[in-house]
Amino acid sequence: MKKYIYLSAIILSLYSCESNTYESIEEPTVIVGKVTYATNVKSIIDENCIGCHASGGQLIPLTTYTEVKDALVNKKLLDRIQLQNGTSGQMPKAGRMAQDKINTILQWNIDGLLEK
Repeated sequence: MKKYIYLSAIILSLYSCESNTYESIEEPTVIVGKVTYATNVKSIIDENCIGCHASGGQLIPLTTYTEVKDALVNKKLLDRIQLQNGTSGQMPKAGRMAQDKINTILQWNIDGLLEK
């Protein structure tokens, strides 16, 4: 009988556990006004993309406003950053960015891909 009580307690404790990532408990970024590359997007690209997409590398560079804008307009950057982990072509390859960062890039596109 004790065996069943212990087993029940373990099962209940496992089901009551919650798993959160830092992204899921972070406060969303609130952007007032239009999203611009210099103010909002560059830091996201630098943090998540430059490791593989630096100038002079084998992959398309994403180090300047013009390169990032071109990748968004002509190379399906928006599609690739929205793919789920494990999907072919998903970027960054190390794992999907937080949705808040993806939303910032999406809003930049909606706002007209402003530089400054």
